Amino acid sequence: MKLKIAVLPGDGIGPEIMQQGVAVMKAIASKFNHDFSFEEGLVGACAIDAVGDPYPENTHKLCMESDAVLFAAVGSLKYDNDPTAPVRPETGLLAMRKKLGLFANIRPVATFDCLLHKSPLKDELIKGADFIVIRELTGGMYFGEKYQDNDKAFDTDIYTRPEIERILKVGFEYAMKRKKHLTVVDKANVLASSRLWRQIAKEMEPQYHEVTTDYMFIDNASMRVLTEPRFFDVIVTENTFGDILTDETSCITGSMGLQPSSSLGLHTPLFEPVHGSWPQAAGQNLANPLAQILSAAMLLEHFELKEEGALIREAVDASLAANVRTPEIQVEGGAHYGTREVGKWIVDYIL
Repeated sequence: MKLKIAVLPGDGIGPEIMQQGVAVMKAIASKFNHDFSFEEGLVGACAIDAVGDPYPENTHKLCMESDAVLFAAVGSLKYDNDPTAPVRPETGLLAMRKKLGLFANIRPVATFDCLLHKSPLKDELIKGADFIVIRELTGGMYFGEKYQDNDKAFDTDIYTRPEIERILKVGFEYAMKRKKHLTVVDKANVLASSRLWRQIAKEMEPQYHEVTTDYMFIDNASMRVLTEPRFFDVIVTENTFGDILTDETSCITGSMGLQPSSSLGLHTPLFEPVHGSWPQAAGQNLANPLAQILSAAMLLEHFELKEEGALIREAVDASLAANVRTPEIQVEGGAHYGTREVGKWIVDYIL
């Protein structure tokens, strides 16, 4: 297969983990005789510093002309520590999602048996947990009308029927492919926007009569993903709730460095780790590249390259079993492996 991949390393640890993700994809291309091409673009703080725009038009053009986008992370202490900055790296991420029409963020949550001890949760709670969180990505408070002065600020949590229907459709369809259980997470007891979500979900239920659909307030869901993670199969929720909930699920996997994701919608699909840019660790060869590498697996699987994706997952499992791990998930007394060493081990396994 021939694929053109837009590569957006971004900021902080982004370039380091991206290097490993691309290396793994090149190894797959070599082994399976695919033709993958890679072209880098600027996004985030590095783009602001270079051209004054966190998502430059050249980067958008590259993304639109590519078959897929492999993205790492944006964010910089320079901007985090300056709340008055007129332009922020994260603005580029939001602009990219909006311009590419990436309305559905798919975040799988699963445990690795050899890493259960790394979770702050009890083994018996999380063993066997395997669910997907589908987060609406281009609506809600992140994109609604905003205002701020010295004494008052507001963010508008606005959703329209078409926006809600299309993300719920994704949720129902994923549930049909899995265990036929969908949980709609909202705050319908307080928020009007959530009440519209619940109304539309109930209208759509009869179209998917094989799916068991339940509804859960976000505060209850935040508790139950940690106390009863095996209850869930597919969760669908709005932008803000999904952002918080999917970070919380890192407690199940034991590290945010193990969670990949895809963002799908109207134009080029995007694949990225769920963690941030961790600027404090940039350049230190400490960052876990597995989420980036697993995002590459999701990219391949999106194009029905299932054997290729499975081999990447097998290589990741093998690296964990062999204790080839970055420091935050290494066993006590285990050898030190950095970002580059873990990536090279996985490449060697594939080849």
